[in-house]
Amino acid sequence: MVKAYPFQAVMPIPEKARDVASPPYDVVTYREARDMVVDNPCSFLRVLRSEIDLPEDNDPYAPEVYERARDNYENLKKQGLLVKDQEPSLYVYSLCMNEHRQTGLALLCSADDYQREAIRKHEKTRPDKETDRTNHILTLQAHTGLVFLTCPDNQRLQELLQEVTQQRPLIDFIAPDSVQHTLWRAAHHTRDQLLMTVEDVPVLYIADGHHRAAAAARAGAKIAESQERQADIRESDLFPAVVFPASQLSILPYNRVVKDLAGRTPAGFLEELSTSFEIEPTQETAPEQTGHIHLYLDGRWHRLILRDNLKPSDETSTPVDKLDVSLLQNYILSPVLNIDNPRTDQRIDFVGGIRGTEELISRVDSGEAAAAFSLYPTTVNQLMEIAAAKQEMPPKSTWFEPKLRDGLLVHELK
Repeated sequence: MVKAYPFQAVMPIPEKARDVASPPYDVVTYREARDMVVDNPCSFLRVLRSEIDLPEDNDPYAPEVYERARDNYENLKKQGLLVKDQEPSLYVYSLCMNEHRQTGLALLCSADDYQREAIRKHEKTRPDKETDRTNHILTLQAHTGLVFLTCPDNQRLQELLQEVTQQRPLIDFIAPDSVQHTLWRAAHHTRDQLLMTVEDVPVLYIADGHHRAAAAARAGAKIAESQERQADIRESDLFPAVVFPASQLSILPYNRVVKDLAGRTPAGFLEELSTSFEIEPTQETAPEQTGHIHLYLDGRWHRLILRDNLKPSDETSTPVDKLDVSLLQNYILSPVLNIDNPRTDQRIDFVGGIRGTEELISRVDSGEAAAAFSLYPTTVNQLMEIAAAKQEMPPKSTWFEPKLRDGLLVHELK
């Protein structure tokens, strides 16, 4: 069982929510962030990526970056653009992109539940990114973004969420990327039922936000070292998250491009791949089923199908072995292209599915990359199976879309 808590969220005033709320800190580059704030000085990106207010050659992890983030956050509050809710509440957060809608419950989770794996992860975190977010939390004394959680479908939870969405929303806007974001506050009687329903869930799974969760736990532990405990639970022991039923989630592929073919010609590369894969030309840019990998090389698309004698079996393989990203890594990237560590190798880059396969074609045709791999998306069931087995996916295995906006539900530690 997990523990769930209401909180007094700091939220943008409704009429300015579209301008204030921003994409997550880690899905935009430095230059993209700078461009986004040119005509929008109240963008929350100035809190998340405050280095954009400093000289371009400034160390993005220097103390003054976090201090500027704190100043920018406090200024948004002083200007009346961010306001703290009057009492602890639960919130329902709905995102709508095209025909896809997902609705989840925003609440506080316990870092202790994360540490004891009642909140399960499926991804290894990088210490430098953890440290960055930990410093951000400690300097601002606030969690500025939400951890994206999922759970197996729960009929009672979905009924209660639906009940809340019949009320008038607190915030409702369409972001510049055409995604609609809507927030409601749960009424008192519904809030208590929601808390009981969530606390009956045995395990929650991190879908996105592993570094946020890890940083929250580190920040809470750091504060605990210097504070005498005044209550059973402190604000610093908790972090904000949104729990979505698994069937509502949309995962796009996380594709790959490589900068060279390790000295091979395109023809030689295909010939070497043919020992492990059946290869056929295709007009389709994206695979239609798991187990198929599409390769863009020398202006043409090829469908790669792993030979039957190499396919992972239920008896001898793990859930991670069966992922398409693992097949790519284990049969192409490592043995053929000598890319053994995709986390650190500069010869590989990752392209989120929201950018489409046109981005893959562009990178190869421009000469920026030598080849591109289009993958079938990882499923939510695979994610939960791997997390339940306490295993880790390869890096960049999932791209969730639509993305939660930062700055909508801030949790202050004081």
